Amino acid sequence: MAQAWWQRGVVYQIYPRSFMDSNGDGLGDLRGIASKLDYLKWLGLDALWLSPIFPSPMADFGYDVSNYVDIYPPFGNLDDFDHLLAAVHQRDLKLILDLVPNHTSNHHEWFIESRSSRDNPKRDWYIWRDAQPDGSPPNNWLSYFGGPSWTWDETTGQYYLHSFLAEQPDLNYRNPEVKKAIADSIRFWLKRGVDGFRVDVIDRMIKDEQLRDNPLNPDWVEGRDNPTWKYLRVYSENQPGVHDLIQELRQVFEEFKDRVMIGEIAYSTDPTLITGFYGTDEAPEIHLPFNFALLMLPWQAEAVRSFVDLYEASLPADGWANYVLGNHDQMRIGTRIGLEQARVAAMLILTLRGTPFIYYGEELGLRDVDIPPHLYQDPQGINLGISRDPQRTPMHWDNSPNAGFTTGEPWLPLSPDYPVLNVVSEQADPTSMLMFYHTLLGLRRYTPALHAGSYRSVESPEGTFVYVREHAGKQYLIALNFWNVGRALTLPGRGKVILSTHMDRGDAVAELHLRANEGVVVELIG
Repeated sequence: MAQAWWQRGVVYQIYPRSFMDSNGDGLGDLRGIASKLDYLKWLGLDALWLSPIFPSPMADFGYDVSNYVDIYPPFGNLDDFDHLLAAVHQRDLKLILDLVPNHTSNHHEWFIESRSSRDNPKRDWYIWRDAQPDGSPPNNWLSYFGGPSWTWDETTGQYYLHSFLAEQPDLNYRNPEVKKAIADSIRFWLKRGVDGFRVDVIDRMIKDEQLRDNPLNPDWVEGRDNPTWKYLRVYSENQPGVHDLIQELRQVFEEFKDRVMIGEIAYSTDPTLITGFYGTDEAPEIHLPFNFALLMLPWQAEAVRSFVDLYEASLPADGWANYVLGNHDQMRIGTRIGLEQARVAAMLILTLRGTPFIYYGEELGLRDVDIPPHLYQDPQGINLGISRDPQRTPMHWDNSPNAGFTTGEPWLPLSPDYPVLNVVSEQADPTSMLMFYHTLLGLRRYTPALHAGSYRSVESPEGTFVYVREHAGKQYLIALNFWNVGRALTLPGRGKVILSTHMDRGDAVAELHLRANEGVVVELIG
């Protein structure tokens, strides 16, 4: 059976505010993205996923949507979007948008109506409840951004629920009118030609019908742990009924040809939690439930191999794997494990069986930028002191002022290493991180075993992860050294190294000597 484009290809996440500014206002925009499509095509990508671009007051940088069927004006307008979409498709690329259906902005016209009076027709579009007898919130649920998940509304004398900021009231998906409104919003974009959606916090869209208190987290320690995890989120997310809701959303995608639904679910290293969101042949759910395990596991060969093997074994027969190394919410991989191991990590996700997701700038080796608290933009940083701004800083295009990102004042500070780590400089260096990604992406594209083949792991020395990809009789062995010392292993026959993370070898081998922090792809030839 032929692979779908989202199985065969590689997806590149763009944070629009930080990718390319076309008009000098310091914010990236749609025309800026369009101007860099040839770079993305050259790099060897297949699809672009844009973090939210819909109108928003930007309390949470687009994850507080005030209109699901338009464009945030500083990013452009619908004409700019149509231009971008056409340019993407002209290059045989795909475009994925970010849908935020769990909640809207408190500036959305739906919520403005809902809070206008208790008998407004849209009152039940959100989750409203009376105070407890002492005036306190209806239950003990906590917001991900700090404080209670409930805000008092003086106008109507009730609390409304928000899993995140008070400016992000949760929708009530027990109301069929809400489901229809969101489905129509999805259709608006799919009819326009969008190739799919990444759906934000898809597992949190249904809450406990009784709104019961969450139980205390027995492992939580005051003063040590994030206060938002004081209670286990037993009743505030992943509730009975969420799978039925996801099945209904999937049917909207099925009205169109060759579209993909990617779902953000809870961060977990339990593969059965991830694979539980694929659904069944009779009731399909998410094409690609996000697998965030590599963001959470200790960076150790044994831990990674154990997870990958279990994940592969847990996948349903028609389920397709996916792997993520970084995103707009997490520390950059180069900061977390160092740039040498970041090459090993890139070789890992681009040679495993499944769809890889690359976060913009990973191909350059960008790391988190040290941003002082008084310059924080992220509400999580402002409220909790845990900022996500360091991984959202502008892209490095060249060594000109502001790295070629903008002629104005960038919305976040740039990394001081941009004169060296930038697209132009790295394209001129055949062993740079960028040229390694470019070479590896090309190898994956033109080697069926690496994008369509079977997977099996191979016993190997401590500190290494070795596996074989096979397709139509051709076998490729991938050997990854997670250690800072060399390791040796015997191949099952003869082979030729066709790519090293060090970009400096192509030797025929029977005994493979991995250098410190080295990964290799070996074509087995007997």
